[in-house]
Amino acid sequence: MLTKSDIDIIVVGGGGAGLAAASEAARLGLKVLLLEKNRQLGGSTAWSVGSISATGTPHQKRAGIEDSSDAHFADMGVLAGSYANRDNLALRRLLVDNITETMDWLMSTGLEFAGPMPEPPPRQPRMHNVLPNARAFPYHLGRDCRSLGVKIHTNTRVDGLIEEDGRIAGVTAHTPGKAPQEIRARRAVILAGGDFSANPAMKEHFGGAEMRGLAAVNPNATGEGIAVGLAHGGTVVNGDIIRGPILRFVPPLRPSLVQRLPPSRRIGRFMRWAFETMPPERLRPFVMKFLTTAVSPSAALFREGAILVTHRGGRFTDELHHPAADLARQPRGLGYLVFDATVAEKFSAWPNYISTAPGIAYAYLDDYRRSRKDIFHCAGTPEALAEKMGMRPRALSGGLHAYNGNLDGVPRGERRQLLQPPFYGLGPVRSHVVFTDGGLAITERMEVKRQDGSVIPGLYAAGSNGQGGVLLEGHGHHLGWAFVSGRLAARAAAHAISGT
Repeated sequence: MLTKSDIDIIVVGGGGAGLAAASEAARLGLKVLLLEKNRQLGGSTAWSVGSISATGTPHQKRAGIEDSSDAHFADMGVLAGSYANRDNLALRRLLVDNITETMDWLMSTGLEFAGPMPEPPPRQPRMHNVLPNARAFPYHLGRDCRSLGVKIHTNTRVDGLIEEDGRIAGVTAHTPGKAPQEIRARRAVILAGGDFSANPAMKEHFGGAEMRGLAAVNPNATGEGIAVGLAHGGTVVNGDIIRGPILRFVPPLRPSLVQRLPPSRRIGRFMRWAFETMPPERLRPFVMKFLTTAVSPSAALFREGAILVTHRGGRFTDELHHPAADLARQPRGLGYLVFDATVAEKFSAWPNYISTAPGIAYAYLDDYRRSRKDIFHCAGTPEALAEKMGMRPRALSGGLHAYNGNLDGVPRGERRQLLQPPFYGLGPVRSHVVFTDGGLAITERMEVKRQDGSVIPGLYAAGSNGQGGVLLEGHGHHLGWAFVSGRLAARAAAHAISGT
């Protein structure tokens, strides 16, 4: 490890926010140490679809799109919906006013983006998707940090903060098999770890008991950065806003060749050229390899008659009312969507899709037949379908019979009966927490605040750790906030008074 005299700023977390903070601090001439608990950089950023909503980009200009940060600001209010009165408008303003410059910086590191693509209700296409996949973020930003002299220590977990004379002066950290160490920083500590979607105790504390057992999309998002901030007087804003439970198909056991593409700039440029020039019918099979990995089934499937059954084949819920929450209470937490040929035909073409990914494309039943053979099942009878999915044939056929006849305690209502062979199954699906929106309260300089509004000297936060009450609904805003807030935190910390 480094000594006190070697470090100006310690960044906790090696995801998007942490890499942005470390890069910016080093660019300002500071000596930076970045600590990441996992063996690899990336955090939730590397798990994401890789979308950023931005205005004023070269992509928008090439497409002749006239847009503004004011329009972006207003549209984020629409996306916030019923939570709009809980939004931190000052932080929202920082995001929309700084995202153009941040996109320029991201591209300067070697990142390539496809877009802009529409995502209504926002009035203009703002969706920019990183190429070839989200692993490009830690690949290029990690290289950028190292070229600037950032010292990066992976497999190093921060357990707490060091406070001296009322100021945060460093961290305590350890690597497996070694004793904890105290590491001091002359200027500041920036908390830039992930959210708490994989921390059962924090999910229960902020969101209620039903959230505790829900699986997280990123199992490493355990919220240590938020926890150490709380231990030194910080407070969480919007902790009860939890994106889940949400149904998601289980991921394939092995990533496809497309997903294993190295995130080099050459491949990114080739893919951008393909997105901009290739006919959609030739590009679509390639895109489907991304879209049918581990995304959510459309709720419209249930409205049109699909039912949700357990891994044993029994129907257990009213699919139109909180099916994801009910699935989480079932043994093993695994479910399957079951429907007949009439529903299958309906979900074979626009506007009835099985899944969508932001700004990329829509996936229909045949896309799952081709790209996710492991979760696509079809048979001539319910009993044969059950055998293919490893269920009890009588359980599935009995559940369908009861559904069609409104014979059980979970009525069908006005939905169509499922009578027309062949019969289809998609799954397993599982209930997940995709992300949590609770983050430490911060000032507009990314300084962590106490409950009384005073700042904790020497402590800054960014990304999910420093979400500060800003609502980031709609695809592309969580990543945008990670990069914008990380850079802003570094700039503010660079002007902090030295603790020496």
